[in-house]
Amino acid sequence: MMLQAQAPAHAQAPAPAQPQVQQHQHQQPPAQPHPQQGFAGAGGYVSAIPVRRTHLGHALLSEWTKIRSLRSTIWTLGVMLLLIVGIGLLAALAAGSDRELDPVLGLGFVGVLLGSLCVITLGVLSISSEYGTGMVRTTLTACPSRVRMLTAKAIVFFTLALVITTVATTLVALLDSAMLNGPAPTGDQWVRATLGAGLYVALLGLLALSVGTLLRHSAGAISTMMGVVLLPMLLALFLQGESLKDVQQALIEYSVPSALATLYDIPFLSTGPTGWTPVWILAGVTAVALGGAYAALMQRDV
Repeated sequence: MMLQAQAPAHAQAPAPAQPQVQQHQHQQPPAQPHPQQGFAGAGGYVSAIPVRRTHLGHALLSEWTKIRSLRSTIWTLGVMLLLIVGIGLLAALAAGSDRELDPVLGLGFVGVLLGSLCVITLGVLSISSEYGTGMVRTTLTACPSRVRMLTAKAIVFFTLALVITTVATTLVALLDSAMLNGPAPTGDQWVRATLGAGLYVALLGLLALSVGTLLRHSAGAISTMMGVVLLPMLLALFLQGESLKDVQQALIEYSVPSALATLYDIPFLSTGPTGWTPVWILAGVTAVALGGAYAALMQRDV
């Protein structure tokens, strides 16, 4: 007998053909790049935190925040104001109104010379303290552009020193003019005894900042700047030989105390720079030192 295969009891009927539905694909517009795509990190990750491109204004704000929050700023500028105004007032009281003085504004010289030492100290500390504490690493992490960082620091410090010193010298000039007897100061004498003296002291502070950038050591930079201010006059006192007379005269004429006295029309010697010349000389020296500070900052590691 032949065995015949029986069909399965539940045979599945073929499924009816489904009507094909044509899908209309709409073209999507190209995706717009993320506003912060330019700041994307590795793997194309874009932070949700808003990011803005930095510029010099941000560095200026940062340096202003730092310099006004330091205790050294309050102490140095406070002592400077006390020296300039206090000594100027005491000198005017000691001279009295009975004696005639010419020039009348010359008594402000001593206070400005002593006050400049405070500005020099602040100029050094504004950069060298960051190297001493390691804060410079944080500063350069937030502002990788070293040129921008030093430029902002120089602008903020120079502006602050110029404004504070000019206000102090102007106050002393007004007190001397009101309390002392003598010829009325000319317009040029007024400007040199106020703005000129403030500009000279601010340039000294900027020179100190440049030296602090070069040396990166507070004590060494302050000692160097004190030598620049005081050493020429001290050396001139010991150069008494006839063969060294020209050297002695040059040291006195171009020393910082004599330059400041020249701005008050009381130069130590009748020869040497006159008028605004001491300011231009110091501006040239400061520009050279600041250029060296930029070069050193770009070449050296922190």
